[in-house]
Amino acid sequence: MRITAVLFLSAFIFFSCSNDNNAPDVSNIKVDIPVERFDKDFFSIDTIGIEKGLSAIAAKYPSIFPIFINNILGIGDTLQKESVMLFIRQNKFLADSANKVFGNIDDVKEHLEQAFRYVKYYYPDYKVPKLVTIVGPPDAFAKKANGELTANFLTEEFLGLSLQFYLGSDFSLYNDPIYVASIAPQYISRRFDKRYIVADAMKLIADDISPDKSLGKGLIEQMIEKGKQIWLLDKFMPAIHDSIKTGYTKDQLSWCKANEGLIWNEIITTEKDLYTKDPLTLQNYIGEAPFTQSLGPQSPGNIGQWIGWRILKKFTEKNPSMSVADIMKTDARKILEEAKYKPK
Repeated sequence: MRITAVLFLSAFIFFSCSNDNNAPDVSNIKVDIPVERFDKDFFSIDTIGIEKGLSAIAAKYPSIFPIFINNILGIGDTLQKESVMLFIRQNKFLADSANKVFGNIDDVKEHLEQAFRYVKYYYPDYKVPKLVTIVGPPDAFAKKANGELTANFLTEEFLGLSLQFYLGSDFSLYNDPIYVASIAPQYISRRFDKRYIVADAMKLIADDISPDKSLGKGLIEQMIEKGKQIWLLDKFMPAIHDSIKTGYTKDQLSWCKANEGLIWNEIITTEKDLYTKDPLTLQNYIGEAPFTQSLGPQSPGNIGQWIGWRILKKFTEKNPSMSVADIMKTDARKILEEAKYKPK
């Protein structure tokens, strides 16, 4: 179910140095994503003639305008002019900064189109949305069906990219003590960088195609369901670096790979019931955090998704003839049972 929202960089930044040799050839699949720069037009409104400007924007962007005004800005019909003027004045610095980073988004469009070629390869009937860029309030996260917050949003018509969340981890606002304390701690805002924008967008697509079914389930089931999402991202972006997919630092990722057996042993030794729904246990292994409390500061937070991903990979190795769609539909308990996951 799709969500409604409440630079020129080289390919190296988005992708790893070498391509995945197992990736299918998608060069003949045509994808051309229309792009609408709502952010630029909205912040170009002449506030002296605010009514005329809003009418023009509403006519040009009939899909995003009501969502932006009502859901993202939270403005009703009353005091709309005054509220919009206040928003523009208070957030013009965000729009200016976004224009410096994303003045031209041809590279983002190019990488999204390549990712959607893989989407169309595995899911030929999937409708590719147009792309709409916005600059909203600095705390305007959207919420996915499973309750997780996301910077971007997806509707039946378009994929919305919230550029205010991708201005670079050293952006002054992200490091303001109030912002850190009340909106995004730095272990999260370090990912507020352009190199994450395509992967973040494709996570929404993966969840749209095969929704995360982890909500309300036990620990190991949630780990595997979240691992499925990363694995599907493997298919849609086969050359992307694992650190971008997982959100871990490269050091954290290296630590995981070097200590895979230790991590799994810690989980099965400490958690006698792998299907526990204890909130503290779930938070420890699959919640956002600077690190996993039971594993120490070298570990990443949300380590459960990585273990779930590793379990799923073991399952797919034993079932090479299964389609991507069938793997994504397979019950987590069946995956755990058949994977026989025993890392050293």
